Amino acid sequence: MVILDYGSGNLRSAERAIARAGAEVEVTADPHAAVEADGLVVPGVGAFSACMAGLLGVAGHRIIGKRLAGGRPVLGICVGMQILFSRGVEHGEETEGTGEWPGTVERLHADVLPHMGWNTVRAPSGSLLFSGIDAGERFYFVHSYAARRWELDSGLAGRQPEVTWANHGEDFVAAVENGPLWATQFHPEKSGDAGAHLLRNWLGTL
Repeated sequence: MVILDYGSGNLRSAERAIARAGAEVEVTADPHAAVEADGLVVPGVGAFSACMAGLLGVAGHRIIGKRLAGGRPVLGICVGMQILFSRGVEHGEETEGTGEWPGTVERLHADVLPHMGWNTVRAPSGSLLFSGIDAGERFYFVHSYAARRWELDSGLAGRQPEVTWANHGEDFVAAVENGPLWATQFHPEKSGDAGAHLLRNWLGTL
């Protein structure tokens, strides 16, 4: 299991959480290790543009693309999820994402930002990521931007994507399961027992 080190994200807390969930973890930017690992975690915090710059600096977009082409699992977390979309718009600046999913990450319409703290989510009945997790469980969010719409009709590996939603001022995409490409807007590594359960669910699919 590799956590991609591209200069962004809570690398050590993600490493500890995934290790506690039962996986052997390496934090690295080495492209061979990242492509060949059983699973790849792409974390991310801060600005969309800064995360994309860091990702491009280690050819992370190519690593993600190679893994998905081979059906190898990838899990994006927080801004590591956002950069999977076509573009992000922050403070009037538009930045191109990896384009694995169509759509724009933009500022939420909410009275209070950032959206910081615990919130519930609405997972579809077919979700593997949330399997065995009670509907009322809360997950930890820290963000002001999100994908406010889901624009992909058909998914990777010929399977319809499972899209989970949350609400802060308005609905936004909280998690996606799309063939080998899964992601969460919240931080499972900061989400206590529910987050640990979710990580074990992902690891169980590898």
